[in-house]
Amino acid sequence: MKLLVVAVPGSLGVAASVAAVRVSPWWSAAGAPLILLTLVAVHDLVQRRHSVLRNYPLLGHLRFAMEALRPELQQYFIERNFDGRPFDRDTRSIVYERAKGTDAEEPFGTELDLYRSGSEYLVPSMAPRPVRTAPPRVRIGGPDCTRPYDMALLNVSAMSFGSLSANAVLALNTGAQLGGFAHDTGEGGLSEYHLRPGGDLVWEIGTGYFGCRTDEGGFDEREFAEKAALDQVKCVSLKISQGAKPGIGGVLPGAKVNAEIARVRGVRPGKTVVSPPFHRVYSTPRDLVRFLARMRKLADGKPVGFKLCVGSRREFLAVCKAMLEEDSTPDFIVVDGAEGGTGAAPLEFADHVGLPLGEGLMAVHNALVGAGLRDRIRIGASGKVATGSDLVKRLLQGADYTNAARAMMFAIGCIQAQRCHTNTCPVGVATQDERRARAVDIADKSQRVRRYQQATVESTLQIMASMGVDDPRGLRPDMLLQRVAPHTVRSYADLYTWLTPGQLLASPPAEWASEWQAADPDRFTHPGWSPGQRA
Repeated sequence: MKLLVVAVPGSLGVAASVAAVRVSPWWSAAGAPLILLTLVAVHDLVQRRHSVLRNYPLLGHLRFAMEALRPELQQYFIERNFDGRPFDRDTRSIVYERAKGTDAEEPFGTELDLYRSGSEYLVPSMAPRPVRTAPPRVRIGGPDCTRPYDMALLNVSAMSFGSLSANAVLALNTGAQLGGFAHDTGEGGLSEYHLRPGGDLVWEIGTGYFGCRTDEGGFDEREFAEKAALDQVKCVSLKISQGAKPGIGGVLPGAKVNAEIARVRGVRPGKTVVSPPFHRVYSTPRDLVRFLARMRKLADGKPVGFKLCVGSRREFLAVCKAMLEEDSTPDFIVVDGAEGGTGAAPLEFADHVGLPLGEGLMAVHNALVGAGLRDRIRIGASGKVATGSDLVKRLLQGADYTNAARAMMFAIGCIQAQRCHTNTCPVGVATQDERRARAVDIADKSQRVRRYQQATVESTLQIMASMGVDDPRGLRPDMLLQRVAPHTVRSYADLYTWLTPGQLLASPPAEWASEWQAADPDRFTHPGWSPGQRA
């Protein structure tokens, strides 16, 4: 198809040029534009900056023309107030600009409706601080960890090889290596594309145990230990659930399961891979805590944690009780918000199941503080994290560091065509079609990943400095305000209950007391309910 785009105007251009010489000079009016189009198409095919143009020479320019018109089109609708309020700022544009190194100041005011109920505002200080030059790192490693890892404030979130192309994974990991931040593998196993560039890895293990899977689909301790010993693997994460589809397993369409994917995952090629919704390695909170300790031992003391989209606060409190009774804790917990994205999930799950990231973060943070465990466990946040203001809000809500998936995909060229599940991604990011995947130029896109991460962390530090803070630990809930009614604004310190260290053990507040009492370290189900029982 791409060659036809070059061949057709080229052939017609040559024919018109010949006709101009032999028939009439008027044919040159057609020949010259056709030759010019041919040269543009050839340039599109060989250039490495734009994936859209590499896969869609000539036609791809229509997209850039629409992007160039977008500010004027937006202003047209704003002036006529067609939807009653200004358009929200396009977060993708922020990511693209930072990835390309063109992020700059813009004229005029905010594009957000500051008087809309639910709007949030960070609180600037009358005594701002100098912006720190060296970004802080977060030490991951509790008392049972012998090989701690210093995590960056922003890292690549979980995206599997298989869901993403080989070139996309190479670009992400190379960017992580260049920028000194971590790259979560996703649950699809460890591939050579994760390992080849040498970037730091968080190896995620899902319910399918890909990469350390027995023939029967269980957890293979020997294979896990071998791969966890690799130098690039800095942490290991057990995926309990993800925000876009909590309570169901991942899906990789059979069209994407080629021989290489099948080898990495230990499955049959050409068959749709559906991960189970539950783990075989644990069935109770206590089992989970013990298994995490076992994973850390098999990983020779490297940091071990788990990822979840929070649902029942009582269930998480049950895990906290199990940690206390076993005197064993994970080194980190990643909270995934329900607003997080995925390449394939039922729409009902994506829209209606699980807590949003902010509420999940505050639930986990407060539970760990109240149980006296917070100083042993670091909290990561993932789920639609893209800008410096996003990072600051998540740090305020209880996170120690953040992970971004969708924004990192934007940095390597994703245009959110939403064709991830079809294997026909137009820019080669979410496909296993090698011809399409070649559009992702690793050298260029890896630099974009590095630039995006660096610029976003710098933005985070700049915002913090404007708030009078030079260290994330200085951020407080009263520094984030929310409009709860047309004429009422309250801070997060007032809107939510923030527990003090050990408060659940000594005297739980009323809104936590019943759930803390009902939490059972030996069962996830509510002790007052039986299967099939209804209210």
